[in-house]
Amino acid sequence: MLMQKIKSFLILFFAFVSITKAQQTFDPVKLVNVFLGTSGDHGQLSPAAGSPFGMMSIGPQTYPNLHAGYEYNAKQFLGFTHNRFEGVGCTGSGGLLLIKPFLGDEKAELVKAKEDASPGYYHVGFENEIDVKLTAANKSGIHQYVFPKGKKGVFIDFGHALSRGFVAEEHVVNVRGIEGWVQAKTTCSEGKYKVYYQIYFNKKIDVKSVNEHTINVFFDDSETAIEVRVGFSSVSKDYAKLNANNLEFDALKKKSQSEWNEKLSVIKADGDLASQKLFYSLLYRTMQSPYLISETDGKFKTSNGVIRQSQDNFYNGWAIWDNYRTQLPLLSIVQPKAFQDIATSIASLYQSGKKDYATQNEPSNTVRTEHAVVVLLDAYRKGYKVDFAKIADSLVADIDRLDFTKPDKALESSYDVWALAQAFKELNQPLLYQKYIAKAADYKKYWNKDFKDIDKNDVDRMQARGLYQGTIWQYRWFVPFDVKGLIELIGGEEKYLAQLNHFYKNDLYNHANEPDLQVPLMFNMSKEPWKSQKWMYELAADTVVQYYFNDNSRGIDPFVDRIYKNEPKAYIRTMDDDAGAMSAW
Repeated sequence: MLMQKIKSFLILFFAFVSITKAQQTFDPVKLVNVFLGTSGDHGQLSPAAGSPFGMMSIGPQTYPNLHAGYEYNAKQFLGFTHNRFEGVGCTGSGGLLLIKPFLGDEKAELVKAKEDASPGYYHVGFENEIDVKLTAANKSGIHQYVFPKGKKGVFIDFGHALSRGFVAEEHVVNVRGIEGWVQAKTTCSEGKYKVYYQIYFNKKIDVKSVNEHTINVFFDDSETAIEVRVGFSSVSKDYAKLNANNLEFDALKKKSQSEWNEKLSVIKADGDLASQKLFYSLLYRTMQSPYLISETDGKFKTSNGVIRQSQDNFYNGWAIWDNYRTQLPLLSIVQPKAFQDIATSIASLYQSGKKDYATQNEPSNTVRTEHAVVVLLDAYRKGYKVDFAKIADSLVADIDRLDFTKPDKALESSYDVWALAQAFKELNQPLLYQKYIAKAADYKKYWNKDFKDIDKNDVDRMQARGLYQGTIWQYRWFVPFDVKGLIELIGGEEKYLAQLNHFYKNDLYNHANEPDLQVPLMFNMSKEPWKSQKWMYELAADTVVQYYFNDNSRGIDPFVDRIYKNEPKAYIRTMDDDAGAMSAW
């Protein structure tokens, strides 16, 4: 009898523990606001459905639209597209395969009536009672449409791309759907990439050509529930077909959101609910690129168009100039498995013909790759595998063509030269180390020439003396590889502190762009490190004054507000998230 009571008690106890544990399961997906930064020039983000580092993201194309194809306050929808580079500049990129559901004919307007979304999922209802749900994971996506009865269909524009980026396309229609490829320009139109696709429909279709690059797909008038499956591949149409035959809608949505929960759960942030929501909404933005381009069997296309196979996962879609100081170091800490493959993928660029921006045969959309050697050195010193010996000649060729003709370029290039010197030190090649460490030290003559004198009348002027972005005041601090040497150039610690304090108190800092993001931390190299804590807190969570903007202007009326807000107008005006650079900060 006693044993039965003990047994019953244990059953109840473990049942209670299991229920309590289930109730306490951490579900950060529910904390993410995917509409953060999606209105005006305050982030250039979108609520598109996709998975962590997913090559496909299906999202709304609105009129008007921002760089990622969407504007939160817009009511008119042009349809839904299948990729975008979140948060980047120029005028955006991606926006391939526009699909627009319609009643009657394709000219009928879609006007938003309701909308909601979460990581991996997007839903919108229109005034004409068409209802749309989207989900995507990696290279697979599904549209679910609910139509009223009557004449209906979807309009497909194979030539659609953001920023007039369309180059060429080919499509073939069969009884089940459409297969083909699209070639488009990368961000800022510097290179080209090619995506193979497969589109399947779950109902009988009647296809009518509209023009060379557009078609209408009609369904029976009696049909009300239509499902469209889309598969992407950078390798071939056969892989695109495999990726279009993935899971059912709910299963694919669950897969995508489970992946997000896994990635976001690596950091447990305590605090009030509003702060937690902001934190995870920003963390979400740090894991949307680069894109996983390799297929499940390891095949992938390199940046010179060659198909290869590897046991490693391969990534593409770089914005390294933007995020090498913030997003990539963050991933090296919180996503070690993915980051090892990311580091391997970056190293492989040197074997396939690395360009500062993009090649003409990219496997996916991409932006730029400057400072890749700094990322590789950081990875190596953190214990990641980087085969510097294998790419040494290519590293030298890349470094030897660096530009030192402008003040900002001279400092940035010196950083890369220094990183190459450190790589040769790790390879135990003292002569090459000495050669490049001496060349890196030449930053001092450039600094003395353009950055030492802060009494000149152009030191607070955007793009003075040929700067790409920023001011002399903002760029003069960019010597992260030799801060002690910088302090000596300024004239010692007291002058260093006096000039940092002047920079801080006179609102010369520019958080709308990347060039001086490290400066708030530079009090840590002095006897007053607490000022870095104070400044970092203000920028992250308090009201600040910002006079500088990312359109290379100094505003008459400053921005006075918190920089990071969990709302569509989230950031400083003109501040792009830049592929996770600013959210990772």
